[in-house]
Amino acid sequence: MDSQSEEDLSCPVCHDIFKDPVVLSCSHSFCRDCLQSWWRGKLIKECPVCKERPLMSDPPRNLVLKNLCESFIQKRDQRASPESRCSLHGEKLKLFCLDHQQPVCLVCRDSKTHNNHRFRPIDEAALDLKGELQKSLKPLQDKLKVFKQVKENCDQTAEHIKVQARHTEKQIREQFTKFHQFLQEEEEARISALKEEERQKSQVVKEKTAALSKDIAALSDTIRTTEEELRAEDVSFLQNYEAAVKRVQQRPLLEDPQLVSGALIDEAKHLGNLSYNIWNKMKDMVSYTPVVLDPNTAHPELLLSDDLTGVRRGRRMQTRPGSLQRFDSYLAVLGSEGFNSGTHIWDVEVGDNPVWAVGMLADAVQRNVETLPGLFRIVFCDGEYAADSDPDRPATLHVKKQLQRIRVKLDWNRRKLSFSDPDTDTHIHTFTHTFTDRMFPYFNTVTSRPLRILQNPLSVTVNQRCQTK
Repeated sequence: MDSQSEEDLSCPVCHDIFKDPVVLSCSHSFCRDCLQSWWRGKLIKECPVCKERPLMSDPPRNLVLKNLCESFIQKRDQRASPESRCSLHGEKLKLFCLDHQQPVCLVCRDSKTHNNHRFRPIDEAALDLKGELQKSLKPLQDKLKVFKQVKENCDQTAEHIKVQARHTEKQIREQFTKFHQFLQEEEEARISALKEEERQKSQVVKEKTAALSKDIAALSDTIRTTEEELRAEDVSFLQNYEAAVKRVQQRPLLEDPQLVSGALIDEAKHLGNLSYNIWNKMKDMVSYTPVVLDPNTAHPELLLSDDLTGVRRGRRMQTRPGSLQRFDSYLAVLGSEGFNSGTHIWDVEVGDNPVWAVGMLADAVQRNVETLPGLFRIVFCDGEYAADSDPDRPATLHVKKQLQRIRVKLDWNRRKLSFSDPDTDTHIHTFTHTFTDRMFPYFNTVTSRPLRILQNPLSVTVNQRCQTK
């Protein structure tokens, strides 16, 4: 019974489990009602399957099959979920009412509730509605994909933050190690100079003290001997008088000793403007660059120098997460600081780079697009120079010799962006535009030859003022 399939116990007419089955002389069985419906209106009563005429018009019941079907239905009902059967009639839900949009059984189909309604087999209706639901699900699946991509980017960003922090910390420590080493060496040199001055001046005072001690001993001896003569008896004194006078006269009167000049430590020399003097020496190891590159805007294929002043093309950096600030369509990078007032000047070393672009980009421009409105730049490509503020209409520039450096000057208040050759002080081109957004320095290169922002020399000016009353 457990291995008996539902198909073997189904009526060939209604395709449902036999109800009150009867058997014909041809051995085919049918539901009694199904057979009577089949024969209704027919003159010749034949088997619906094999078309054989039955020997009797009222076929006998197939009790064995009836019992098997009832047992099968009972076990199936025990295994089947309540949702698969009609709550009103207990029959299996085989149809789907298109008007009520709900599964129904065969009894429901013939009821008044579903009179003149449209029906589909459960499997067909499920297939159609699954297709419609799949279409409705597609936007959610696409949205989920976007959320997963953003989450993956957030995970990459979290890891990249750690990498950035470690790299930046390493750079900071290296810089401060240089400063610490310089300060330590400067400290040792100044302490050594102080010790040397202390040694030299102590030696001078020591020698002066030794000479004074020798003179003091000689004078003291002469005075003591003469005083003893003065205390002697008159006869003895007179007898030794000439010798005593001769002794005193032979001891010449020395000039009064002088204090040692410059004997004290020159504290002013060691401490005066100490911090300034150290800083003034330190300026030789300190550099200033008017524009610093922003790694968070760099295209993944661009490599930046450790001091963030140089950029060149390299292999794609997969560790860099996606960002709204990062270029993806252009091999470009921006300066870290934007300008919306004042005058700003910086020089870029382009060298023999065969393809490059230098200029400025408006802050509000979307960077991952095919064109960049708000971009003002000088482009060098295929040996030619062009002023490019409109990608569709670049203006050709006539430059006599290939540039090694290019100077960028933004005069925000006068609404001018100028380019020149600092080596020959030759003007190249000027954009005149009413800037409204903050403008960021822009750099573009497609080769492994770097572009480098040049450092400005440092100078120290001391304004000395002296007032007297």
